[in-house]
Amino acid sequence: MAKRAPKKKEKGSAQPSVSIGLIGHVDHGKTTLLERLSGKWTDTHSEEIKRGITIRLGYANSGIYKENGTLTTKPQGEAELLRTVSFVDAPGHESLMATMLAGATIMDGALLLIAANEQCPQPQTREHLMALEIMGIKNVVVVQNKIDLVSEAEGLKNHEQIRKFLSETPFAHAPIIPVSARHNAGINRLLEAIQEHIPTPERDPSKEPRFYVARSFDVNRPGADIAKIKGGVLGGSLQQGMLDIGMDIEIRPGYDLIEKNQRIFKPLFTKIAGLQSGGTDVEQVHPGGSSALLTTLDPAIVKSDQLLGSAVGKPGTLPPVRSALQLEVHLLNRVVGMEKAMSVEPVKKGELLMLNVNAASTVGIVDELKKDVIKCRLKLPVCADVGARITISRMLGNRFRLIGYGILQ
Repeated sequence: MAKRAPKKKEKGSAQPSVSIGLIGHVDHGKTTLLERLSGKWTDTHSEEIKRGITIRLGYANSGIYKENGTLTTKPQGEAELLRTVSFVDAPGHESLMATMLAGATIMDGALLLIAANEQCPQPQTREHLMALEIMGIKNVVVVQNKIDLVSEAEGLKNHEQIRKFLSETPFAHAPIIPVSARHNAGINRLLEAIQEHIPTPERDPSKEPRFYVARSFDVNRPGADIAKIKGGVLGGSLQQGMLDIGMDIEIRPGYDLIEKNQRIFKPLFTKIAGLQSGGTDVEQVHPGGSSALLTTLDPAIVKSDQLLGSAVGKPGTLPPVRSALQLEVHLLNRVVGMEKAMSVEPVKKGELLMLNVNAASTVGIVDELKKDVIKCRLKLPVCADVGARITISRMLGNRFRLIGYGILQ
């Protein structure tokens, strides 16, 4: 006899209302935990499977249900849907910090994973937590993962290391939840902490829509019938306003071309042909969580994340495209992400800096220096409002390291 699907009382919305990032040092179990929470394995890119690490941002939606007084993402019987969460799996490897920083711009809160069988903090643990602080993310739950690999005494010692590390940050009072993602232990307590400590932000649906692209791709298989070709897809997060099927949209910076021996960018204009949330077709998308816009664009324009970092909105409502940025600079005291302490030196004229704004990453060359203000010429333009917070990373050795942030003037 076929097993009946569980009854679900729809108190919350099936469309995500909040985005929660999974961050931390490489191989601390982010992707495994996400699979336990959502049932989806987000490392699907061939290079990710080969190397066993997350390279691109991964997304998975999951409902949080209340069943017999217990919270779960996989109800077995009658259950009440409290809310739907969009989880963002960010890479932990030091060489992929730009991807993590881009992902942080669409997070409302975060789960910081720390492996119980390793010394705390690891270099990227410190760097990722500093990135959250710089991006203004205040709601964090710490996940002490891999408790199945240590004794009780070792686990308590690691817990003390975590608490001491957090005491030196703005997240001193963040809850620490011991779990074993591999053995599905402690997940209920983690869900309780998520519900208590990462609330759904207030949204204003009356604002002009603003969508940030974190992925762009072609969904057509090689050799597909031309008559059945689907337009390019944009994946990311709506930060404000609402999006509807049939809406005309503009994409900035857009596409590049050569005019009068100069490389310029022109905006793209298209129409929303369909909307998806968690792989489900929807008629409308509201802020919070990740979603996909099916467009009428030529798929060749969007394939392989070519529009990553773009801003999407109604025509004429987006911020200007900037090929240079003037920033009020705030540098950290020490470089994060390195095993040995290193002071942050002042920015130098002619220096190359990696800059992250909204979901975009670009390289800026410092052309002008004033007291606490720099002007950078960009290799790739960005679409950003005055007042935007931009993370600044410097090349040290063979890696970009986070050294501070700037406010766009």
